[in-house]
Amino acid sequence: MTVGTVHPVQFVGAGPGAADLLTLRAARLLGEADVVLYPGTYLDAKVLENCSPTADLIDTKDLDLDAIVARIATAHRAGLRVVRLVSGDPTIYSAVSEQTRRLDLAAIPWTVTPGVPAYAAAAARVGRELTVPLVAQSVVLTRTQQRSTAMPESESLAAFAATRATLVLHLAITRIRELMAELVEPYGPDCPVVVVYRASQPTELVLRGTIADIADSVAEAGLRQAAVILVGRALAERVDPCAGESHLYDPLRNRSR
Repeated sequence: MTVGTVHPVQFVGAGPGAADLLTLRAARLLGEADVVLYPGTYLDAKVLENCSPTADLIDTKDLDLDAIVARIATAHRAGLRVVRLVSGDPTIYSAVSEQTRRLDLAAIPWTVTPGVPAYAAAAARVGRELTVPLVAQSVVLTRTQQRSTAMPESESLAAFAATRATLVLHLAITRIRELMAELVEPYGPDCPVVVVYRASQPTELVLRGTIADIADSVAEAGLRQAAVILVGRALAERVDPCAGESHLYDPLRNRSR
């Protein structure tokens, strides 16, 4: 380490969990880090094999936000390279905004490296595009409120469901039965639902069903966390033959160029 060098704190998306779904940049930053704070609840331990054997590895599952930031700040002020791993991608449900706000107040620089989000890994696992022409052209990433931060009034599940877009529900697996009851009217009881537990990890579990029966499958499997729920007609195993095709690859469009 060069004397006097200021290393920004690196917030790095760890991806859905599989070590080989890290970006090249994420793997490099882990290898260079002196201190790595990671979410042990959601991470496959193999991800940490990218770290230097001399790095200080800190599992944050039992730390509150202030304790995490205090560890980051102490290491940064000691001139160490710090990586804060977050599960999936830092842009959603990662608490990065709360952590960086505290770092800004402490005048500590930081940068963000994206990661593969869990919902993308889940969709890939079942081989489905979430936007199918004339079926669904929007994806709603949301969560529900239980023992968590309140949802804005304008972001109710009913409001999103009215669009019939493909829904991606995070942090919602323990409420799946009541959520499916809310979705049955706008989507229909036969609408496909996919639940993926620990997408891409060795303990991955995929459950397929419909709005009418997926809650029973989840209860039977005993899932309580680390699962993403995908809802929508784009998830059908056989896409409706009436579905359209992308204008981007329309031969008539290509001839008119």
